[in-house]
Amino acid sequence: MIEKGLEAAKQAFAIEAECLQKAYDAIDPAEFAKAVDAMAKAQRIGTCGCGHSGICCQHLAHLLCCIERPSRFISPAEAVHGATGFLQEGDVLLLVSRGGKTAELLPIMEIARKKGAVIIAVTENTASPLAQGADIVLKMYVNRETDKYNCQGTTSFTETAVIFHALQAALIEETDYQNEQFALIHPAGAVGERLNKK
Repeated sequence: MIEKGLEAAKQAFAIEAECLQKAYDAIDPAEFAKAVDAMAKAQRIGTCGCGHSGICCQHLAHLLCCIERPSRFISPAEAVHGATGFLQEGDVLLLVSRGGKTAELLPIMEIARKKGAVIIAVTENTASPLAQGADIVLKMYVNRETDKYNCQGTTSFTETAVIFHALQAALIEETDYQNEQFALIHPAGAVGERLNKK
């Protein structure tokens, strides 16, 4: 490996560590509390985003299912072809866009609003159309992406994932989710073996 590559790798760790040190302070605790409350009460939770945000949203949908909050990732392409039928009144739709202007998400937000779903936006831009149209806004903080061009969805992906992990951790407390419940739905693998050890 060339020396410049090793230095770039080291910098990637430093950039993301700096981001996470400051990320919590960017989130409004009242908005976070509203998001947890809405997600705890919802019968269903949809997650939606494009590109790296969409991949992270798939991760959130799985995390939520692991604590028995029925959830699915709604592909932006499928959302406007009937997949928003998953959402009913009182459900939650969580949308992610760092800039808050992702064109594919705006009509999906409008459909969800008309259906009576609670809309949570995760974005860096609180003045964006996504933030302005949402019921709840969780503000991201991203210092910069890790690549030298500051273009790839790297630090922003990590920041989004940590927000999602924080939501899941809070929901476990809010819903009093027990590890015995997880043992039932996760019998496979090393985790399943440990959880179901007699």
